[in-house]
Amino acid sequence: MLSSLRIASRRAVTARSFGAVRAASTWANVPQGPPAILGITEAFNADSFNQKINLGVGAYRDDKGKPHLLPSVQKAEKLIFDSRLFKEYAGITGIPAFTKAAAVLAYGKDSSALDRLAITQSISGTGALRIGGAFLERHYPGAKKIYIPNPSWANHAAVFKDSGLEVAKYSYYNKDTIGLDFEGLVADIKAAPQGSIFMFHACAHNPTGVDPTPEQWKEIEAAVKAQGHYAFFDMAYQGFASGDIHKDAFAVRYFVEQGHNIALAQSFAKNMGLYGERIGAFSIVCADAAEAKRVDSQIKILVRPLYSNPPIHGARIAEKVLNTPELYDAWLLEVKEMADRIITMRALLKDNLEKLGSKHDWSHITSQIGMFAYTGLTPAEMDQLAEEHSVYATKDGRISVAGITTANVGRLAEAIFKVKG
Repeated sequence: MLSSLRIASRRAVTARSFGAVRAASTWANVPQGPPAILGITEAFNADSFNQKINLGVGAYRDDKGKPHLLPSVQKAEKLIFDSRLFKEYAGITGIPAFTKAAAVLAYGKDSSALDRLAITQSISGTGALRIGGAFLERHYPGAKKIYIPNPSWANHAAVFKDSGLEVAKYSYYNKDTIGLDFEGLVADIKAAPQGSIFMFHACAHNPTGVDPTPEQWKEIEAAVKAQGHYAFFDMAYQGFASGDIHKDAFAVRYFVEQGHNIALAQSFAKNMGLYGERIGAFSIVCADAAEAKRVDSQIKILVRPLYSNPPIHGARIAEKVLNTPELYDAWLLEVKEMADRIITMRALLKDNLEKLGSKHDWSHITSQIGMFAYTGLTPAEMDQLAEEHSVYATKDGRISVAGITTANVGRLAEAIFKVKG
């Protein structure tokens, strides 16, 4: 009996001790991360006003404010479904028919780069940037430091830092002119140590909507070449910016023509509406086919432990659209229609503000390009828009033009006029 009591007592002590150990959780010291960026969606959803406007969404909306499924994409998906294709794994670098078509789209069908290109399918543009950052960190012979524009897409710095690169910024936006700080940009390129890595937005700069002109791109290229810098382009909006796939790829193609062996991240989220399919590509222009083969082998070494191989459905859709003449021609018209709607909304917003008698110069609204526009409104004015007029966007004054419709543009202009004058 005594022995049984001793055993029970020991078990109780052991249980209490184990409980004390478990109370000190393995993850007790993990800090709470910051709240979701600005909480635009949450604030918008909590607002009961039936004429509220959400200008924070980073996805295309039609003129009724609804998500848009491109007819060419819908037809491509039906063809894929009817083909009853197997769901076997893709190769490490994805579906070859897709990556080849993505390369032609970006560089042009007659580009010298196509025969000396290392390219991989990626998990949208973000995945392409992450692969690129990891490759540069591992293989770039110069400083492991990348210069990004100030400001830039919020995730750029995070992606490159997590890739092991140091991140610095170069001048880009002039808040006084609400336009490009071209002189500051070129000066920073010239001042950076020779052989530095510079990341450029190919078109539709996010978040400002401010792009260099073709002539300015030529001066930027000359400065990059003079300093022996390496150019890494992020092209998330080809076709979606101006409605012209060739115009939007000007900077990428010009740099290649001038002898730069660039790196490129592509996304098909915006221009095909394939947001959730997460389809993109990362490529590096090499000196020759032999170098491309070596680079390709190292890209595979990076991708294999990251996610092994990419998903196939989105790549099949994009490949079908790009490689089927009928669908490709239809897609070109559809992507132009999306771009034209955004351009039209810019013009309507500017016109409405001017008709209201605003004394401010709103020409930047129409000179900027792409989904996003920098309005020039202050954080306090953006708060006032949300609190008094149920218009929601980021505090830095950036609005998603895709959230503007013919039905709400008048009310939006009135709200901005009441806040800004």
